[in-house]
Amino acid sequence: MMMKKLGFLLQLLVASLVKAEIVSGADEFTRYDFPPGFVFGAATSAYQVEGAANEDGRTPSIMDTWAHSDSVITGGANGDIACDQYHKYKEDVQLMAEMGLDAYRFSISWSRLIPNGRGSVNLKGLQYYNDLINELISHGIEPHVTIHHFDLPQALEDEYGGWISRKIVKDFMEYADICFRMFGDRVKYWTTFNEANIFTMAGYDLGFLPPNRCSSPFGYFNCTRGDSSLEPYLAAHNIILSHASAARLYQKKYQSIQKGYMGLNLLSFYFVPCTNRTEDVIATQRANDFFLGWFVEPLVRGDYPEVMKKNAGSRLPSFTALESQRVKGSYDFFAVNFYSASYVKDNPESLNIEPRDYKADMAMDWKSMQENASSKYTPLPSSEIPLTPWGLQGVLELFKQNYGNPPIFIHENGQRMQRNASLEDWPRIQYLQEHISVLLDTVRNGSNAKGYFTWSFLDVFELLDGFRTGYGLYYVDLDDPELRRYPKLSAEWYSRFLKGGSIAPDGIELEGNWSSLSSAKVMK
Repeated sequence: MMMKKLGFLLQLLVASLVKAEIVSGADEFTRYDFPPGFVFGAATSAYQVEGAANEDGRTPSIMDTWAHSDSVITGGANGDIACDQYHKYKEDVQLMAEMGLDAYRFSISWSRLIPNGRGSVNLKGLQYYNDLINELISHGIEPHVTIHHFDLPQALEDEYGGWISRKIVKDFMEYADICFRMFGDRVKYWTTFNEANIFTMAGYDLGFLPPNRCSSPFGYFNCTRGDSSLEPYLAAHNIILSHASAARLYQKKYQSIQKGYMGLNLLSFYFVPCTNRTEDVIATQRANDFFLGWFVEPLVRGDYPEVMKKNAGSRLPSFTALESQRVKGSYDFFAVNFYSASYVKDNPESLNIEPRDYKADMAMDWKSMQENASSKYTPLPSSEIPLTPWGLQGVLELFKQNYGNPPIFIHENGQRMQRNASLEDWPRIQYLQEHISVLLDTVRNGSNAKGYFTWSFLDVFELLDGFRTGYGLYYVDLDDPELRRYPKLSAEWYSRFLKGGSIAPDGIELEGNWSSLSSAKVMK
C-alpha cells in the first residue's frame, strides 16, 4: 500500500513539472470575462457519490434495485459505498473550497430523507443534508439541489408503480414541500428532476436504466415488466405534473420568503442532419421536439409539440385546461446536461411499426458523435473522441430562438475516460477548455446562460458502466479503505481558471508546485 501511495506522489510531482501540450481554444479569456454572478461549479448525485446505502435509516431506491440486479451495465458494481461522501463530506467540501468552486450541485436521496416515500422524516437523513448544506455555505459554496435524480424510493415503485401512477404527483409534492421547508432558507436553486427525458426513455422504453421497465421487442435488455409503447409517455406526463405541482407550491408558499428559483433538468444533444436532404433536416427538428420539446413545450406553452401528438396519437396523454394552465410557466430556469452532438437521419419506415414505442415515434435514427455506442461500455481512447463544443452553443441558441431565451444552467458537462490511477488527464482539460470557451462566446452573443457545472467532482459510480470509466476531477482510490481522493491535472486546471487564471489560445502551462491543491492536504 505504501508503494502505491508513493506512486501517486511521484505522478503528482512529475505532472507538476510537465508543460501542457497545446490545447485549442478561442481568444484568451478568464472567468471574469463572464457576466458578474455567473456561477462555476461541479456536480454529483446522491446514489452515485454518497454510499452508506444501508445506514441510518435509508431504504432502497429503484437505483439500488437496478444496480444490484443489472451487472451487464454496472460490471457487478453498485453504489452501496460509492465515494462514501456520506461520511467524508467535510473532506470533500474542503477540497471544493481549495479548488475555488462557486457552487456544488448535488441531489437529495428521497429514501434517505423519507424512507417510506411518504410520512415520517428520517432525522438522521435530515441531519446529514443540513450538515452538508451548512458545511458548503460555511466555505462560501452555494448549494444547488436536485430533488429527484433517478432514485425513486422502491417502496413507492412496489406500491403503485411509481411514475406510471398519478398517485406519484401528491407524494412528490409532499416530498418537495419537506425539502423546501427544511432546507429552503439556505438553498436558493432547486431542480425538480434530473434528465427527465432520459429517465423516461431509458427507464420505461429501452429499459436499461431504473426502473428497468420495457416490453418486447423494444427493450435493450430482457425486462420482466412494462409497456414501451405507453409507459414512457405516461411517466413523462406524471413527471411534468409533479414538477408543476412542486413549482407552484414553492411559488405560492416559499418563494417570496426564501427568494429561490425552480427549474427542470434535461439531457441535451445538438442534433445535426447527417445530409442536407430536406427529409433529414426535418427529422432533426423532429428530434429536438421529441427530445427537448417533450418537456420544454409544456412548461413554456402549456402543451406537447404537435409532431408528438401526431405520431404518438392517443398514447400521449392530454393536459386538461387547468393542468395546462398550471404547467405553463412553472419554471424560473431550465438546466441542461450536454456532452456531445448527434447525427440524425430520417427513418419514416418506423411509423409503420405496430405496436410502436417512443423511439419509433421519432421516425429517425440518431447517433452521438462522441460515444461509439451507448450499448458498448468501453469508451474510445480519448484521443480518438471528436469534441463537439459547438453543439453546446447550438443547444443554447435553440433555447434562445425557440423558447424565449430563458435562464439556463449547464448542470453537467465533462469528458468520459477510462477509469485508472493516471492523473494526467489532458483530454479532459482540452474538453473543459473548449466547452467553456464556446460557452463564453455564446453568452457574449446573448444567451441567458447563468452557470456551468462540470460532471463530475469525483470519479463516481457511473450509470452506464459502474466504475469502469470516470468523469471526475478527482480520482477516488477504491482499493484504499480510506477512499482517498487524488487531484487530476484537470482539477488543477479548473482551479486555476476559477481563481482568475488566463486561458490562452495556445493552451496553459502547469508548472511548479500544486499550490492550490497540495498533495499533502489530500493525502494526510
